[in-house]
Formats: sequence, structure tokens, C-alpha cells
Amino acid sequence: MRRTAVRAAAAGGEPQEALPATAVPASPPGADGPGSGSGSASAFAAPGAATAPAPAPAPYRLQTEFPFELPRGYVDDAGTVHRDGVMRLATARDELVPLRDIRVQENPAYLSVVLLGRVITRLGSLPLVHDGVVENMFASDLAFLQDFYRQVNAEGHTRASVQCPHCSEPFEVELGGSRLGES
Repeated sequence: MRRTAVRAAAAGGEPQEALPATAVPASPPGADGPGSGSGSASAFAAPGAATAPAPAPAPYRLQTEFPFELPRGYVDDAGTVHRDGVMRLATARDELVPLRDIRVQENPAYLSVVLLGRVITRLGSLPLVHDGVVENMFASDLAFLQDFYRQVNAEGHTRASVQCPHCSEPFEVELGGSRLGES
């Protein structure tokens, strides 16, 4: 039987194992069962004897939405400041569709604006978040969202711990691409 370890969601949780629907969990160490090598007569139940069903594995839940708070906040036409929001995980379609956008073709830097407009599902009390909202954000909020996008879609962070080859001092390096959609 093949088991796959699944990394817990970025919000922090205990790692769990995802088992195929037909997989049966292995017997705990020291338990008598077929193939346990104990040779005891209790290893095989008599025909018709009731056996307790094996406990079902805990279901794995993938976190797909992540709350955030903008450093400054988006100010709408009425002057209301919106800071709390939710970003969902990006799909391949989210990263491919903006490449057909004429604004992105004319100016590749616009990719992050269109992409963020697709993956931000909520911002304050706004009824809809789209690229027009993102392009009117303060630069510090845009930079925050670009970094948050990288963290969410790179399973937590885009930094790696390394060690200087000369002095052996540990430090971190940024692995993320220069723009969203790039690595």
C-alpha cells in the first residue's frame, strides 16, 4: 500500500496522511493480525464472528482561502477604507487567462494587477473585487498583496535558509520571481 504525506495548510495544522479510498490502515505495532508474524490463534477470527471496523482516516481539508489585512487599505469612491480581505489559491487558469489580456500584452507589469483582481474574493464591504479595484490601491498595499500571493501559492513562503560558503553564517534568500506568475 502506498501512502502519501500531505503538507498541512499554511494556517498551521498537524500533517495528515491522505489514503486512497480503498486503502486499509496498517495494524498498530504489536497488534495481532494477518502477516504480523505472531502465529497466535487469535490472529484469524472465526467465520461469522463480529469484528470491529477499522477507524476511518481523518479527512484531509485543503485550505483554499486566506484572510489578510492591508497595511493602508483601499479607499472607495465614498471615502470608505477597506482593509480586511480574503484571497483564494490561484489556479492554472488564473495565471493563463491574464496573458490574453491586451493590457498585459502591452505592459507585462500589469499582469499582477489582473491576477490579483481574479484571486481576491473579498475586500471589506465591497460587493465585487476586480482589477479596477486593485489598480487603484496604494503602492504599499499592492506590494503587500503581491508578496501575500507568493506566500499563499508557494505553500507558505518563498524564502530558503542558506549558509555562507566563506563564513558559514546562516541567512535567508528570496526565491520568488520578480512579478506574479513568474518563478
